[in-house]
Amino acid sequence: MVNESVSSDYEVLDWSEVAKMIYLYVIGFIAALLLAVLLTPFVKQFAILVGAVDAPNERKVHTRIMPRLGGIAIFIAFAGGFFAISPAFDSIHANTAWGLLVGGAIIAVTGALDDRFDLSPKLKMLGIVAAACVIVAFDMRVSFINIPFAGTAHSLDWLSIPLTIFWIVGVTNAVNLIDGLDGLAAGVSAIAIGTIMVLAIMMGNVTVILLSAIILGSIIGFLFFNFHPAKIFMGDSGALFLGFCIATLSILGFKQATLVSFVIPLLIIAVPFSDTIFAIIRRKVNNKPWSVADKGHLHHCLLQLGFSHRNTVLLMYGVSAFFGLMAILLSQAALWVTIIAVIVLLLAATIVAELIGVIHKKKRPVLTFVRWIIQAK
Repeated sequence: MVNESVSSDYEVLDWSEVAKMIYLYVIGFIAALLLAVLLTPFVKQFAILVGAVDAPNERKVHTRIMPRLGGIAIFIAFAGGFFAISPAFDSIHANTAWGLLVGGAIIAVTGALDDRFDLSPKLKMLGIVAAACVIVAFDMRVSFINIPFAGTAHSLDWLSIPLTIFWIVGVTNAVNLIDGLDGLAAGVSAIAIGTIMVLAIMMGNVTVILLSAIILGSIIGFLFFNFHPAKIFMGDSGALFLGFCIATLSILGFKQATLVSFVIPLLIIAVPFSDTIFAIIRRKVNNKPWSVADKGHLHHCLLQLGFSHRNTVLLMYGVSAFFGLMAILLSQAALWVTIIAVIVLLLAATIVAELIGVIHKKKRPVLTFVRWIIQAK
């Protein structure tokens, strides 16, 4: 979505072609939305039937047993929307779209098995890596790296494979970590997908627009049942699938690894990404294994500050939308503007995290340093 020269999906369209594509976007979106609305009640009953339920405990915020597997409804709705417009895919689009569908199926099945049987972290990671390898096999990966200010590009060759897999695994798990409140992961993912779609529209990436529209429809349809008070949870089948989609679509739009093309996707997923980084730091500071779950995530801290369940989710939607807007604006900005903006955003995010206790309830090194600077003046 930044480097038009690296994608064969960019082309100049006449008005008849534009009208045709808009029609396809709408059809894909509506088909996925309706399928999600129709399928979710059946998936809910199926989850209860097979015992794929989430029982409350000291770390959970819900107080009754809830059905999981909602991600299956999201994935099937996506697949339905995909096949509804699949005749419109040419050979280039089909390769990209089928890669996302096949990899997404692996992710959805892995998540569904975890929803029912609580897979070990190693088995779950194996499924995520397998899906990432599918994306690489369909030749959707970071190919070049540009040196900032130098104007030179270097081919990553075989390094593009581990870099792409690392990105997909990281983003997929980051979205999974914020799935702690009704509608939170789904809504934040919808905002991220919507941001990617806007950037794709700005750059004319037809494939990304089509796939984003379908995924967005499936998420919104599911949110009718998942927003507070939720009737069903998306489970790992949904959180992993949506994280996988966000990671893959961002790769499609940013195949050349420049500073800007790394920053923009990170801004798009700023909420789950920052929450993941803060969780790692928090567990390190508190001498706890990084893989051990806790109640120190951003949404937990907001609840502890007195925000209601619904208001916490809406607040995080607002933060996600803000970072999405920043991603759109900075995609058109000069490199030096992007660097300054990112530094300011990182500092602000760290200060806010320390204020609300995301990292530690008492240790606030950055905030203490800022106060020392102010007092020194």
